[in-house]
Amino acid sequence: MILAKKVRLYPSESQEQKLWRLVGTARFIYNWTLAKQEENFENGGKFIANGVLRKELTQLKIKELSWLNEVSNNVSKQAVKDACDAYKKFFKGLANKPTYKSKKKGKKPLYNDNVKLKVKDRKMVLI
Repeated sequence: MILAKKVRLYPSESQEQKLWRLVGTARFIYNWTLAKQEENFENGGKFIANGVLRKELTQLKIKELSWLNEVSNNVSKQAVKDACDAYKKFFKGLANKPTYKSKKKGKKPLYNDNVKLKVKDRKMVLI
């Protein structure tokens, strides 16, 4: 049985900045993945597996997008996986075409590495 706990966070100012950085990075990578999939589809290519996209993203992190290294790599892994899953559902006819994430509207994705999440004395600590 899987149990879940619903929590409300009251982050400090520096923690809030880190959380927004996580959200922004996830949105950027999700949109980048969708753009790659759409470009490939328009050129007549087949679906690009998320492993291939993650390898390409790793090369981009080294060369051009070094600011992505400021957050956990699990954020980028999950964002790529979510975008690929959305495209798979679209091709199977289970969902509409995936849309780009916006800063202003929609649910904000928040992925965090569970190893970096600590619970102490009724307080959560994000490392």
